[in-house]
Parts: sequence; C-alpha cells; structure tokens
Amino acid sequence: MSEDKVIKLGAKREKSSEHEHKGDELVYCSFCGRPNTQVLKMVQGPGVNICSECAMIAVQYLILNDRMPSAEAQAILDAFWGKAR
Repeated sequence: MSEDKVIKLGAKREKSSEHEHKGDELVYCSFCGRPNTQVLKMVQGPGVNICSECAMIAVQYLILNDRMPSAEAQAILDAFWGKAR
C-alpha cells in the first residue's frame, strides 16, 4: 500500500517528476477543514476531499442509521477492526 497521505480518486496519474514536488501541497478536508498534515490520510476526488477521520464518521453514521449492518457490511467492519470470527 502506498505511503502517500493524499490519495487521488478520479484523476489521471501524473508521470512527470513534477508529481514528486506536489507532495508538499496542502490539501484540506471538505468536511472538517483540516489539512492533510493533521490527518492520517486524505482521499481527494474531483472537487472534494475527505480525511480518514471524516470518512469513518460517515461510515459509522450510515451503519448506525440503519441500526443493523448487513452481513457483508459486518464482515468488512470486522476485517477493518481486526476481529476474527
């Protein structure tokens, strides 16, 4: 897995050495406003960014809103949190 803190979705990969210099670029979460230097990971989409913390809050909200996750969603959560069945 890549060690990049900013993961770009929906964008073409840059092949030039210019990409290496963009690693210092600040990217802000569209939800909480924190920069990529203050979060674990940042996912960058077309016109929107979300940090790993806001992504987890969103996932938890969606699961709790339904009250009971499906078996597939529960398996993903268990794998994420390292729970063995």
